[in-house]
Amino acid sequence: MRGTLSGDMLHALLRTFLLCSLLVSGWAQALQLSATRLWPSPDYTRVTLESTKPVTHKFFMLSNPERLVVDLEGVEPGPALDALAGQLSAADPYISAIRVGVNRPGVMRVVLDLKTTIKPSVFQLQPLEPYGHRLVVDIYPAQAASMPPGQLAGQPANTPDVAAAEPARPKPAVPQYVRLITVAIDAGHGGEDPGALGANGSREKDITLALAKKLKQKIDAQENMRAVLVRDGDYFVPLGQRVVKARGAKADLFLSIHADAFIKPEARGSWVFALSENGATSVAARWLAKKENDADLVGGINVDVKDPFLKRTLIDLSQTATINDSLKLGHAVLKEIGGINTLHKAHVEQAGFAVLKAPDIPSILIETAFISNPEEEKRLNDPDYQDKLVDAIIGGVKTYFDKHPLTSPARLTRNP
Repeated sequence: MRGTLSGDMLHALLRTFLLCSLLVSGWAQALQLSATRLWPSPDYTRVTLESTKPVTHKFFMLSNPERLVVDLEGVEPGPALDALAGQLSAADPYISAIRVGVNRPGVMRVVLDLKTTIKPSVFQLQPLEPYGHRLVVDIYPAQAASMPPGQLAGQPANTPDVAAAEPARPKPAVPQYVRLITVAIDAGHGGEDPGALGANGSREKDITLALAKKLKQKIDAQENMRAVLVRDGDYFVPLGQRVVKARGAKADLFLSIHADAFIKPEARGSWVFALSENGATSVAARWLAKKENDADLVGGINVDVKDPFLKRTLIDLSQTATINDSLKLGHAVLKEIGGINTLHKAHVEQAGFAVLKAPDIPSILIETAFISNPEEEKRLNDPDYQDKLVDAIIGGVKTYFDKHPLTSPARLTRNP
């Protein structure tokens, strides 16, 4: 009798011990997200869930009404998840509401109420400074909206040409120009990718966007030019997609605006880059190209998605003429910038920048200054200096076209 009782007690104690072990194990495995971020853009909205460990997850769609559901296993409630809904703007193109709650023990559920049918892309990113593990939810429209040729972020549809904008009058025997010059302006970095950080906390992505918007405004004020922005807000655009957007706009030029950092705060000056087919022209150019090309790793792209159109766009073996034009453009812009700022390099450098690989558009990357230099960081944030810098860039562009005027009345339709 006593032995049987001892056995029952031992069995009960063992069950209690195992239950406690499971509970302790569950507590040990549960984690709170360290950060959540929401990045709306015209093309897609990105939701980023950051944590100290990879998050096991499942997602599925629900209809009537349209919803995207993401279940996070082993995640418990916390301030970061609570803050997610508050980041949503009524102007978001795709998400109308965000709801977060415990779905069942050990599972947090995130529900995105949608404004339209979507095509989600959900993927994990490995830790990369300054981030930990990231679970990324990209929300694309189910069918990409048809955008008129030449229309990019912030560009109104049906932009008139010069002839349509002016009242009828006798045409001169020799026209001053044959059509509007289209300049694609690429504000470097954005969204998850802040770019370089200044000595006093400035972010490269903010500086480049401010310069890009000013540059667009001043180019649009020119009689024979118009500008389109690759991005017009704080969101990430993959490097290859920047090239695709410029080609979709049938751009005549591509200007990528940056403000680099270096480990030594005394580094200073502006420099300009073109693409190279045969390696970098210097160790510094090679280092900077790798740093800029790593933007896709920081900003976050789904490496499992294969895009044959993009691949064909980036791989072109007949870019020599375009690169020569890029060098001429770069020299003209560099000379003008040298009138307002120290030049870090007095000649155009070359390296394998992914963002400059449009096969048929002269393209340059402008490192406006070193944001890591406190003096240059201050100048980059000064509206008056920004105006001078933008005027110098436009001066270089105008010099380039004075020497190499457009001769065709319209861009030929490019093959993908």
